[in-house]
Amino acid sequence: MTTVKCETPSCDQPAKMKCPTCLKIGIESFFCTQSCFKASWNQHKVLHTLATGKDKSSGSCNLYPNYNYSGKLRPWTQTQKRPVPEKIARPDYADHPAGRSLSEEKMRGNTQIRINSDEDIEAMKVVCKLARECLDEGAKVCGVGVTTDEIDRAVHEAAIERDCYPSPLNYYNFPKSCCTSVNEVICHGIPDTRPLEDGDICNLDVTVFHRGFHGDLNETFFVGNVKEEHKKLVKVTYEALSKAIDIVKPGERYREIGNVIQKHVQHHNYNVVRSYCGHGIHELFHTAPNVPHYAKNSAVGVMKAGHTFTIEPMISMGTWRDISWNDNWTAATADGLWSAQFEQTLLVTDTGCEILTQRRQNDGKPWFMDKMLD
Repeated sequence: MTTVKCETPSCDQPAKMKCPTCLKIGIESFFCTQSCFKASWNQHKVLHTLATGKDKSSGSCNLYPNYNYSGKLRPWTQTQKRPVPEKIARPDYADHPAGRSLSEEKMRGNTQIRINSDEDIEAMKVVCKLARECLDEGAKVCGVGVTTDEIDRAVHEAAIERDCYPSPLNYYNFPKSCCTSVNEVICHGIPDTRPLEDGDICNLDVTVFHRGFHGDLNETFFVGNVKEEHKKLVKVTYEALSKAIDIVKPGERYREIGNVIQKHVQHHNYNVVRSYCGHGIHELFHTAPNVPHYAKNSAVGVMKAGHTFTIEPMISMGTWRDISWNDNWTAATADGLWSAQFEQTLLVTDTGCEILTQRRQNDGKPWFMDKMLD
């Protein structure tokens, strides 16, 4: 069972005392002693103001005042949908009033996994390289005081500069060009005007559409001075993805990916979110195969050279269960504890696999290793 730490800055003691005001307004916060609670009061009471929507100077709009959030995060105001020049090729859902992908819907229930041609593979390599570049541009602006909407702007502009359509935009009416999932948000967080705070973790999920094909990846970033327990969560999540990628080769069953991931994260007392899977990707954003990340799943299919798909484990410090916010997109942990995620798009080759969305640096280390403490 995960130990909850005291909310007081610089105090890492186990905590069981709950703030009574937080309980009344439907959120949870923990302190180790009454003295720690009193010492943190001036800073802590700001959370009450934001949660009840009384702070008119902030962008926290409390859109759903009767919604019982599981953690501290709240939706803030959103900016308008960003335009895409008409000259850029668009997926079929881009201009659909409900954002429906009719081409995907035709394939639902079909478990046959497409083997891409040589031409398709080259197109996938190009779009995945561009997707990586767009994510890297978003990562450059991710920091304390920066809004997730500003990250979305950076990703959107990077996509347009590369003659790409940002795949999430209007996908079943998703309003932004990327997903930004902060702290207890598991996935599909909508970029808004909330400034990132010192100690946050922020997952940036980027997909772009270029010349008929999609490329998809995500990474979780540290924002300022992140607690060691949250750094460990990010590191273990990255390791889980890496171990899963290591088994990808012709003849391997897709269901085995979940066994590898769950074995690794359970060793650290973490859980695998079950509601969201990796997926096939090429001319369709999401298609066969489904790739669950938890053990003993019933995924259908055996890997063959020419398959392209994603692995994208979502790992939580507490429960594997999730809740959905009332915006119809944001998924958060049911207990408010934090979650991390990493994703790559892969190509199965004759001898193993190629990571199409890999980082272009050659040092062999994940991006965050220099920021980890021994």
